[in-house]
Amino acid sequence: MQNSTLPKILVTGGAGFIGSAFVRLALSRGHSVIVVDLLTYAGHRSNLEGLSGPGTLEFIQGDICDAKLIGRLLNEKKVDWVINFAAESHVDRSIDAPATFIETNIRGTFTLLSASLAYFQGLSDAGKAKFRYLQVSTDEVYGSLGPTGRFVENSPLMPNSPYSASKTSADLLARAWHHTYGLPVIITRCSNNYGPRQFPEKLIPLMITRSIEGGRLPVYGDGQNVRDWIHVEDHCEGLLLALERGRPDAVYCFGGNAEKKNLDLVKAICSHLDRLRPRPDGKPHDSAIQFVEDRLGHDRRYAIDDGFAQKELGFKRRHDFESGIEATVRWYLENSSWIATIRRDAAANTGKGNK
Repeated sequence: MQNSTLPKILVTGGAGFIGSAFVRLALSRGHSVIVVDLLTYAGHRSNLEGLSGPGTLEFIQGDICDAKLIGRLLNEKKVDWVINFAAESHVDRSIDAPATFIETNIRGTFTLLSASLAYFQGLSDAGKAKFRYLQVSTDEVYGSLGPTGRFVENSPLMPNSPYSASKTSADLLARAWHHTYGLPVIITRCSNNYGPRQFPEKLIPLMITRSIEGGRLPVYGDGQNVRDWIHVEDHCEGLLLALERGRPDAVYCFGGNAEKKNLDLVKAICSHLDRLRPRPDGKPHDSAIQFVEDRLGHDRRYAIDDGFAQKELGFKRRHDFESGIEATVRWYLENSSWIATIRRDAAANTGKGNK
């Protein structure tokens, strides 16, 4: 049964990978959740199927650029928290078609902020004290690291791709809506997420599904680009803590403390697959690795120091990478019907997606 004393949450992009994981967590904690998602290539109703818990879930198919829809939902549902996952999030797509990223990630965030402000200004003092707007961002806004050091909350913003530039713009809009208008805004930035239900074009599910199907495993450049990996469930725990305990105008970073070179990551996935699903020809899965032309503007290394979130929010990771990546490989092996459904839906939809 939903706890009426808990904040009611509007989750945009809640049918996407990270968004749906957050919905699962919020429902398990007793929150009433309203999901708004456009259901395009990376947002799928199947990600929300079978959810249960003491909380309640309502789904609305819609666009965060629709100011009337967002305004109506905020007022009708008496929302306490807004968390914005809705975004175009794949760097390769941003290089090929940046206009869509500008529309969703910047204009969509502007629309959501404007509707949230209008709603916030009409709340009672108690309602205003409770209200929070959380902008979910990425470590890619910081650009590329050298061989040492980690990003922290106040690292300089130096985006290098159309995707990261659009997310940086959204962050700055959110910050401005707090400083100019007093909207209680929190910004979070995370390292690369992994786990179940990630759209198959992303690195980890792409390597797993390609291996299962006997395809080549494309690795950009020399494969030495480094990413820090956080399990999606740990990230979502951090997001809920930021809403519960975070200070308006604060930025909180969440990392996995699991830096991996892309090539090493792919080989680790292949090693698990060699044991769990050997190739019919007896060859190791990593024999299918193929180095391809590097991506334009490919950042060399990301890594996050989340000590501030640990200290101020009490953030703790529950998943270590070694067991987490094995469990992820197992999930994809056991959920071929989900993969087929996602691919079918994606083929029928284009346009705005969800992170």
